Amino acid sequence: MDDSHLGDFLRARRAGLQPQDVGMASHGARRVAGLRREEVAVLAGVNADYYTRLEQGRERNPSPQVLDALSRALRLDTDARAHVYRLAGATPSDQPPGHAAERVSPALHQLMDGYPHTPAFVLSRTLDLLAANALADALHTPFGAADNLARMTFLDPAGRSFYTDWNRAARATVAHLRQAAGFDPDNPRLRELVRTLTEHSADFTRLWNTHTVRGKTQDAKDLLHPDVGPLTLTYQSFDVRDAPGQQLVIYHAESGSPSAQALHLLGSIHATRRQAEPRSAR
Repeated sequence: MDDSHLGDFLRARRAGLQPQDVGMASHGARRVAGLRREEVAVLAGVNADYYTRLEQGRERNPSPQVLDALSRALRLDTDARAHVYRLAGATPSDQPPGHAAERVSPALHQLMDGYPHTPAFVLSRTLDLLAANALADALHTPFGAADNLARMTFLDPAGRSFYTDWNRAARATVAHLRQAAGFDPDNPRLRELVRTLTEHSADFTRLWNTHTVRGKTQDAKDLLHPDVGPLTLTYQSFDVRDAPGQQLVIYHAESGSPSAQALHLLGSIHATRRQAEPRSAR
């Protein structure tokens, strides 16, 4: 990541829009992907030279009014609009600070353990798994290490089979990391993670360069676990109020469904294996 995070984002989003997407006519041969700078400037009602300076990193302090206008011009959704504010250093004052606490409180550990029949775990903004209950541990046993969802998705061979729709999972994972970059672009952990992923995964690099932003709220997950087969789950994520940046993620299977039965079986298998382990290996 270079110093012009805002410019990189604007260029990527401009390249992803065609004139017809924003109700504009297309005239002449187009030498660039997506919209021209002048077209974005017209849509946002700003000077074309000013917009060019924003993309080139020569103008670093756009007003909230300009950011709103650019968000509308580039058709940014709620997550992407918040992201562009953060990149411009104009994060609303009610947003939490960029650095997340990495320690999970004992009370949150106890809460997760109170959900024995559903996987629950805590993530940092950079998708590090900070804590998990027993069933979440069991769910992630196909991976060599359940340490970071991005690394597990792109660099662990198990990721390709664990996520039934791997492409969808990969896109969502990168979009979550892009949101983390908006909160704290120079976070050392984020820089290290992005550097490792770009060095070892062309798929990650391609998706990272799209600058797609997405928060982790709720969604469906189709997984394939080697011990119990297919799992169709939904998840909900919750901000941890006393540790800004941490999220509690809870997976759920529909009551009485094959996936619910599979989760129950997975928990039993994991508990049996744990009992069989030598104490020194625990």
